[in-house]
Amino acid sequence: MADFNEIIKESKPTLVDFFATWCGPCKLQGPILEEVKNKLGDAVNILKVDVDQNPELSQQFSIRSVPTLILFKDGEAVWRGYGLHQADMLEAKMREHIPTKSDE
Repeated sequence: MADFNEIIKESKPTLVDFFATWCGPCKLQGPILEEVKNKLGDAVNILKVDVDQNPELSQQFSIRSVPTLILFKDGEAVWRGYGLHQADMLEAKMREHIPTKSDE
């Protein structure tokens, strides 16, 4: 996860999915995130962080349950969600933070 801090500092929104391989809802969230990425394309980043493989990162962001989703923009957490989230809600939340031409 060496690039993690660089990726979340980007101006485009980055959704980070803190998950565990043994977690049922986490397994359902994966395809939903793929659907969102397919709709939004290069306008967003979506990262998956296995909490068991990355305990330091999990501790840094106070991950107490999985799945936990955190939306970053310019290095700041702008939204945090717990549990399973549907594609339309995640897409709408991410669209709120996609830079427009007037932002540049």
